[in-house]
Amino acid sequence: MTTERMGLSVDGYYLGVDGGGSKCRATLSTLNGELLGHGMGGPANPFQSISRAIESIETATAQAIANCGLDPIEVSRIYAGIGLAGVNLPIFYNAVCEWQHPYREMFLTTDLEIACIGAHDGNDGAVIVAGTGSCGYAMVNGKSTMCGAHGFPFGDKGSGAWMGLEAIKAVLLAADDLGPKTSLTEKITGQLDANGVSIVEKMAGGGSRRFAELAPAVIDAAEAGDTVATGIVESGAQYLSEVARKLWLNNPPRMSLLGGLRDRILPWMDASVVACLSPPVHEPDVGAVLFAHRELNKAANRSTDVARLQVG
Repeated sequence: MTTERMGLSVDGYYLGVDGGGSKCRATLSTLNGELLGHGMGGPANPFQSISRAIESIETATAQAIANCGLDPIEVSRIYAGIGLAGVNLPIFYNAVCEWQHPYREMFLTTDLEIACIGAHDGNDGAVIVAGTGSCGYAMVNGKSTMCGAHGFPFGDKGSGAWMGLEAIKAVLLAADDLGPKTSLTEKITGQLDANGVSIVEKMAGGGSRRFAELAPAVIDAAEAGDTVATGIVESGAQYLSEVARKLWLNNPPRMSLLGGLRDRILPWMDASVVACLSPPVHEPDVGAVLFAHRELNKAANRSTDVARLQVG
């Protein structure tokens, strides 16, 4: 299949990759938008590990290619739009750009941008992400605004990783009789098979994904009425509501809540905020496909402009 865009001959496929702290999802499509296959990989946040992020992208890419019956050699015909957590920091953006990728072309951006592009079908809007990490992002009239995205453990309030860390703090305080008793003690010690200082030993050096695995237990305890767990979840939900209010100051036409905690944190957020949210049109990996499409068209336009200047 061959497509002519702005004088540039293009053939091949689009690949959209959404990489976060817990997993990496890839979607492969034809250049005319027909979805062909999906693939999954592990954590893909370069802030945690650049080598692991690249490995996860490669795994997700290979699965997407295999799932639609293409030969692995077709990877060289792919225009890849890749959105990753962590690349808002220049050092990690540059590190990924130095990767000798297998694609025909790679277009790199943050997971926030592709989430926003997907949620609003390429149009202006805003997103709040509540998953392993948390953040907010708006794109209005060509201007982007970001809230948070500082990474765990420096920020990411309201995220799964943040909830897990707050729960561990509460359990350790309770173990020393310096904090209120909580049902989180039984839940956390049971899930980790550790108690007291052994919890510290078990979680020392653990990345955001390991802490985020504790978040469902925190929300379960809050829903059951545990005071400590309720305080954690309410505090996180209030933060996400405040992020939404700040993003609304940019007058985005729509706003969506995304991420693995989306359904469970939504009931805890301010009702006035929830009432103004809209469901996402596409998931972030499809947003990455749309991003690749946009960037390739930009390249075609630049090529055409250069040709016109040379002729002139």
